[in-house]
Amino acid sequence: QVQLVESGGGLVQAGGSLRLSCTASGRAISTYAMGWFRQAPGLDREFVAAITWSGGIKFYRDSVKGRVTISRDNAKNTVYLQMNSLKPEDTAAYYCASVSGTYTGPRTLEYEYDVWGQGTQVTVSS
Repeated sequence: QVQLVESGGGLVQAGGSLRLSCTASGRAISTYAMGWFRQAPGLDREFVAAITWSGGIKFYRDSVKGRVTISRDNAKNTVYLQMNSLKPEDTAAYYCASVSGTYTGPRTLEYEYDVWGQGTQVTVSS
């Protein structure tokens, strides 16, 4: 079973940047689809970005397109979420998720993932 640990969250001013990391252990994630989700207080968890096992296809929610980049380094068993031009509405706990499978397209729905990290908090001040 793979375990996921997120890091890189913190407090940043609006317009700033953060890079989140999701490091996997237990198994190599080279054949896993990976995704990032977030949950703000009082709201449902929502999809942010996803990447296929090969890294060849990426998908983003509309509100982060052009500001966020998902990437992966299978040699390091790590997935990244580079977030630029951060806005107060990006404030949330960010979760990494994985599912084994060489799917042709990225997974964008919560139920498609079966392993989740514990989350890392991102707070953007105005």
